[in-house]
Amino acid sequence: MTDETLCDLTAVELRRLLGNADVSAREVLESHLRRIDRVNPLVNALVTIVPELAAERALEADEKLARGEPLGLLHGLPVAHKDLFDTSGIRTTKGSPIYSDNVPDKNDLIVERQMNEGAVTVGKTNTPEFGAGSQTFNEVFGVTKNPYDLSKTCGGSSGGAAVALSARMLPLCDGSDLGGSLRNPAAFCNVVGFRPSVGRVPTISQDNLGMPMATSGPMARTVSDVALFLSAISGPHPLVPSSVMETPDSFLGPLHRDFSGTRVAWSPDSGGLPMDGAIKKALNTVPNILSDLGCDVVEIWPDLSEAREIFQTLRAWVFELGYEPLLNSHRDHLKETVIWNIELGRKLSLKDHVDASRKQARMFMRLQNFMDDFEYLVSPVTQVLPFDHSTEFITEIDGVELETYIDWMRSCTDVSTTMHPAISVPAAFSDDNLPVGVQMVGRNRADLSVLQLAFSFEQATLVGQRAPLL
Repeated sequence: MTDETLCDLTAVELRRLLGNADVSAREVLESHLRRIDRVNPLVNALVTIVPELAAERALEADEKLARGEPLGLLHGLPVAHKDLFDTSGIRTTKGSPIYSDNVPDKNDLIVERQMNEGAVTVGKTNTPEFGAGSQTFNEVFGVTKNPYDLSKTCGGSSGGAAVALSARMLPLCDGSDLGGSLRNPAAFCNVVGFRPSVGRVPTISQDNLGMPMATSGPMARTVSDVALFLSAISGPHPLVPSSVMETPDSFLGPLHRDFSGTRVAWSPDSGGLPMDGAIKKALNTVPNILSDLGCDVVEIWPDLSEAREIFQTLRAWVFELGYEPLLNSHRDHLKETVIWNIELGRKLSLKDHVDASRKQARMFMRLQNFMDDFEYLVSPVTQVLPFDHSTEFITEIDGVELETYIDWMRSCTDVSTTMHPAISVPAAFSDDNLPVGVQMVGRNRADLSVLQLAFSFEQATLVGQRAPLL
């Protein structure tokens, strides 16, 4: 079976077929490679493809099944890794010409865990330079296009992953999220992107052992697939003191739940942010859908007024910490927004960082108190629809001028500062037939409950089943 029919199946469905020997890992891979060969030239989502290595991995999976050995959670499933993640023997550019020839000799932890669970690596997904910005383009590989309208952006920074999923080239892709990089492209491409609680998917770091805002996480076409993927990549690690100590087994259970009387805070504009009218219109039925599920929906929003300042400060510190040496040695090869982030970090004092951290702690406590009364926050993922991919970033929304290149993403970045789990779920299509996602935020470390509400919403709407015409 070498046609593309297997590409339309979910990861959960494929895993069941593979485990029952109804289809081989080689057949699954061949189907997806055929799809990639046909579609990827149109969208430019996968930027480094390794079919030979993938074939070796698929053969190993089939042989393991034939020997009757225990199978991993991701046995035989084709995956691709964000080009920010190190992959042993596979080029990792970070979207930068500085690293255009970089081939690591070791996998990042999130990649290693997928390999240990039997996944078949097909290649790397496109990302903006160092993940800076919610628009996926770079000098190494060019722009990634939205499969629902090839003139539009797919968002970012996990844009290549979102497109690979939406275009049915792969069932699972990993990503990362500092200010919305899992949620924004998921919303723009009609797939599911989950920013887990900080520490749920641990990252080994020699620079920061604390509680960073950035976190890695899963992307897929369905909530059930995300849950399966999360169970494979989460869990504690001895080198990551902030990692969540709970075992990931709970994500493998049923996601069905009775939401009768569950209190939900809803805001059509994320607490008063400038919001494109097309977004509000597309999501105007969300409160009714939640009510039909049994939820008690109240239009209210917590005080996140300090979130913008906190995010800007801590993000700048992250960029200065990680990339300041490159500004000295390779300034001419860095895009302006990366330079802006680093230079902003250079201007910050220790007091600036401490003040931002204190404000974040106080805001976290206020939100915790707020969520004693509300189990979920629900709002738009993005403040605008997918825009022309030749536009680097949005400078104005609904007549409001934006100060920085990331202000158009405050619907996501404000949530990032809270460090609470948040998911983007397909919710609607605009009058222009562009995808629109809804964001669901749960209580601290209540990742399973977020997946449960997302699953029920997904089943009630079925919006995510609408595939692009490619």
